[in-house]
Amino acid sequence: MALTSWKAFRFFDVSHVRLPQGDGTISLDQGSVSCIVAGSNNVIVGTPEGTVHLLDHSFKPSRSWKAHEAGSVTHVKHVHATTYLLTLSETLSHEPELKVWTLDQTEKKTGYPKCLSTLTVQNGRKNFPVTGFAVTHDLAQLAVGFANGAVTVVRGDFIHDRGTKQRTVFETEEPITGLEFREANATALYIATTSHIRALAITGKGQGTPARTLDEHGCAVGCMTLDPQSNEIVVARDDAIYTYGPRGKAASYAYEGAKKLVSICKDYVLIVSPPKNNSATSTALRAFGGSQAEGIFNSTSFTVLNTDLKFIAHSEALSSQVNNVLSIWGDIFLLMIDGKLYRYHEKTFQQKLEILYQRNLYVLAISLAQKYKVDAVQQNVIFRRYGDYLYQKKDYDTAMQQYLRAIDNTEPSQIIRKFLDNQHLRNLIEYLEALHEEGKATSDHTTLLLNCYAKLKDVDKLEAFIKQPGELRFDLDTAIVMCRQGGYYDQAAFLARRHNEHGLVIDILIEDLKKYAEAMAYIVRLDPKDAYPNFMKYGTVLLEHCPIEATQLFIDYFTGHYRPKKDAVIVQETPAQQETVGFSTVARSAVQNLAALIPLPGMSTTSLPSTNGQATTVNKTQVVETTTPGEFIAYDVPKPRTAFSAFVDHPEQFVDFLEALIASEDIKDGQKNDLYTTLFEIYLHKANQSRAEDKTEWERKARQLIESKNVPIDTSNILLLSDLEKFRDGTVLVSERQGLRFDVFRSYTTARDTRGAIKALHKYGPEEPQLYPAALSYFTSSPKILEEAGDEVSAVLEKIEEDGLMAPLQVVQTLSLNAVATMGLVKKYLSSTVEKERAEIAANRRLINSYRTDTAQKLQDIDELATKPTSFSATRCSTCGMTLDLPTVHFLCKHSFHQRCLNIADGREAEEIECPICAPQNQTVRQIKRAQEESAAKNDLFLDAMQRSTGKFSTISDWFGRGVMSTPPATATAE
Repeated sequence: MALTSWKAFRFFDVSHVRLPQGDGTISLDQGSVSCIVAGSNNVIVGTPEGTVHLLDHSFKPSRSWKAHEAGSVTHVKHVHATTYLLTLSETLSHEPELKVWTLDQTEKKTGYPKCLSTLTVQNGRKNFPVTGFAVTHDLAQLAVGFANGAVTVVRGDFIHDRGTKQRTVFETEEPITGLEFREANATALYIATTSHIRALAITGKGQGTPARTLDEHGCAVGCMTLDPQSNEIVVARDDAIYTYGPRGKAASYAYEGAKKLVSICKDYVLIVSPPKNNSATSTALRAFGGSQAEGIFNSTSFTVLNTDLKFIAHSEALSSQVNNVLSIWGDIFLLMIDGKLYRYHEKTFQQKLEILYQRNLYVLAISLAQKYKVDAVQQNVIFRRYGDYLYQKKDYDTAMQQYLRAIDNTEPSQIIRKFLDNQHLRNLIEYLEALHEEGKATSDHTTLLLNCYAKLKDVDKLEAFIKQPGELRFDLDTAIVMCRQGGYYDQAAFLARRHNEHGLVIDILIEDLKKYAEAMAYIVRLDPKDAYPNFMKYGTVLLEHCPIEATQLFIDYFTGHYRPKKDAVIVQETPAQQETVGFSTVARSAVQNLAALIPLPGMSTTSLPSTNGQATTVNKTQVVETTTPGEFIAYDVPKPRTAFSAFVDHPEQFVDFLEALIASEDIKDGQKNDLYTTLFEIYLHKANQSRAEDKTEWERKARQLIESKNVPIDTSNILLLSDLEKFRDGTVLVSERQGLRFDVFRSYTTARDTRGAIKALHKYGPEEPQLYPAALSYFTSSPKILEEAGDEVSAVLEKIEEDGLMAPLQVVQTLSLNAVATMGLVKKYLSSTVEKERAEIAANRRLINSYRTDTAQKLQDIDELATKPTSFSATRCSTCGMTLDLPTVHFLCKHSFHQRCLNIADGREAEEIECPICAPQNQTVRQIKRAQEESAAKNDLFLDAMQRSTGKFSTISDWFGRGVMSTPPATATAE
């Protein structure tokens, strides 16, 4: 590649170095300096007088000493990273003298650096100038090349001066122009002459073999140097710059023009070109403008090349010729033949970037950053600026590549705004995908990426995005929401299932895909704790579309028998001709359809290999249920009431659910009240909504439910539900159980159910006589009811009459409340009543007469006993039956006793003795009288009897006879 195609820059700032003046300083002009090289910390100067000076940063001699007594110091070498210094002195009459110095030790007498060894470099006693000098880093051997084409290698212990060996290893008729050691596993010596470049093995397997020619062209003195980084030599010739390795030419760069010096500094190749010698041009210039114009056009040029990145870091035309190039203290120094010194200080990396930015050379800026290994943040800035430049040039694809390289340190919003329009969606997708790959995406980025997929309808990329292996690189909830909003329900379901978001999976299957059977199949494969919230949330929907499966799920879960199902996917090979396009022909159930969409929970894959291995077979997938009956996951069974709301508008399934729970032995007693009550309500509700034949069946079930023994239903609930649903049998049954027979009868009368009222009257009348007056009132309440009652009215009147349940007047008053009952209806009753009243009056009169006769007789007996004497004619004792003998006791009641039979104690008065035969009867009379007197004073008993009495007049007469109306006798007071 010719240098004319290389970009040229000014990456170095040039400044003139003001050399110190005065005593103790040295001049650096060509006449005063025989050689000058750069050491580690000092510039080393050799003079024609044999003196060596070490110059510091200010170019003042820090140390100076007489290195050689005779001759000029023509070559100086400082061994890198050591304190050793080699000097070579030449005279016209003697072979060169070589000395090895150590700078960290001094001679006690002179204070000069200590000389470790001194030797004379042999050249076959031929006095030719030294044109090449090289030394190894370990100071084990050195090479000296002469103008006569000889190369002498010196080996030995230069440090301890234990002797050396010299040998001429190469001879040619061409003068030596350069020597460099290549130190690797084996040491080789590069030898440059005016017409050849050769490599000579010094150590290793190739030692002793002739020098190998690398190139048939040589170079001038000072035009070969070693690149310490690549360990290759760089050769500058008039046509180009070449690099050589141990096996030959490595690279070349066309650069026309003579070369005077070549040097290496860091990554740069430094080239000094002498003035061009063109006699015709010089003559014309002298004729036109004189010697000043000739000097301008014949100036020396100095070029700094970066051969790795192929650009010119600095190029400058100099007014005078260059004597030497020094690289020290991080800068480059050019020493002119007139002694002037110029410093070339490299610009900072940022300054270089600004120069490149001004010329839009972003590729070179990137290469430069990578070459210098700057930090990633600074490289990303370059990538971003390069991307901005390409974006302005409308090279959007390449710009995006640069933005992607700078993704770590770039605010994503800055890039996203540039590509939001529809024409750049693919670039935007690429950037958003990279954000997710790097883990730098937010939920907004995920939303935007999925929207881009949706706009482009790129399903393949969408699936690749959500199905990418490894850790989740995006916001899961956002991705699912965006897939659902974009209509990619299958992908949303897959994403939710992959991350065990069971609720979202079922949500998508039901609300978006309307795949109710698949949702049902998914739920029954979940663990109890995951299945419960999901089938409770969508219970009503599942009962509508999958009534049998959903009902069974509710029954199993709430009875504590839920077992999650498990499946295995069996892949087997079948003949191709039997397979049709599409999975639907293989998956013939909801489970198989679901398995094709997303992996089922707990699913395993089993492969059944084909035995024939022919290409005419294809894989066929089948989902096989592998539920193990013994498997059980313990869970807390919820209360059945929590499931009731799911069965709204699904009474048939609700009945099945309740009946199954009631029949289960695992339901707690405390929960059965709700179950029975709710089932009873559903039975009545279904009965009211069914036709006659079905209604009878539902009512039968309801009746059978509440007729069972130990039914845990509150009576109040049965009454309330029966009343609301017009189910009279329930009301009747409860009333019967509680003894509320009158309420049962009243319910029939309220409902105008005459037949039911008659039935209740026959059933409860013997135990509840008060039903007959109520029945009479009801039967005569309307002509229709009277007609429906028929002969029952007469039977009721007869019963009232027989049991005296109502007074005739009450009966008449009851019948006279309306115009329904006729005189003919009660004619027989009134006739029999009048006859009965007449008979009762006659009986009462006879009883009165007998009481009067009896009373008159008693009064007469009392009077006779009080006024007339009584004779006693009894001859036997009323107690023992023996003949009476004295002493004898006679009573006015005509009973006589032996005194001894009466057991009369001594001192007892005769008046105190009572006839033992009449004493019990007399005591009874006294007690009755006492009770009448006591009850006469208790008015509350009288009032209570009046309230309970059906015959008030009889009750008053009875209490009047007890003396309730008499005035109590006055109590005598003592005077």
